[in-house]
Amino acid sequence: MQITDNKVVSFHYTLTNDAGEIVDTSAGGEPMPYLHGAANIVPGLELALEGKRVGDKLNVTLEAADAYGEFDPALVEVVSAELFDGIDNIEADMEFETETESGDIEFVRVTNVDGDNITIDGNHPLAGQNLTFAVEITDIRDATAEELEHGHVHGDDDDDECCGEGCGCH
Repeated sequence: MQITDNKVVSFHYTLTNDAGEIVDTSAGGEPMPYLHGAANIVPGLELALEGKRVGDKLNVTLEAADAYGEFDPALVEVVSAELFDGIDNIEADMEFETETESGDIEFVRVTNVDGDNITIDGNHPLAGQNLTFAVEITDIRDATAEELEHGHVHGDDDDDECCGEGCGCH
């Protein structure tokens, strides 16, 4: 079976930056599953996996725009500590969920604390970096109707990977 849209694909990976440093890996753990064609992984990697088969191994080097995007300075903002009501000790590298003016949920990371001035960054931590994925495809299967409806893979423990509507992830 080949990787095409609406297939659930599982793969092991090691992610390195331009300096060759390991940024993330699935080694020693379970392969990562995703729903192909549903934008569940970075676009450049999804494109590179199209047509591959179980057992295929490949190295995919991606420019920042095809990975986690270019760094956008407009997503960095200094806000008042008052916005973190109920949190006693705000520190760099803490992550928070916030709602945008349009009602979307986004994640921000604290990058600096200067008294009551908190610098937050809405960029992905790997934004602006060229990355290389070393990948081995371990499984390909047809997605279930529920996975197709929800737009992502449902695991054995739906509380962790699911999206709701009868399964706890909406």
